[in-house]
Amino acid sequence: MSAQFSGPSPQTGAQAVIADAHDPARRPDVLLRVRRDEGHELSAWWMIGAFVAVSAAVIALLSFVPGGA
Repeated sequence: MSAQFSGPSPQTGAQAVIADAHDPARRPDVLLRVRRDEGHELSAWWMIGAFVAVSAAVIALLSFVPGGA
C-alpha cells in the first residue's frame, strides 16, 4: 500500500483539528484542559493526596463486601 501525499494539508483528523484551532489549549478534542500561567503548575502533592484518598475509599468500600478474611 502506498500513501498519497497531497502537499501541506494535514494527513490525519487530529492534525486537521490542531491546524484549524485558534487556541490549541481550547481545541475541541481536549475535554478538561486548563491553561495556567508560567510558574503556576499544579503541585505533585495534590496528585499524591488524591491517590491516597481514592485508595482509602476503595479499601473502606471493600470492607463492606462479605466473605473477606
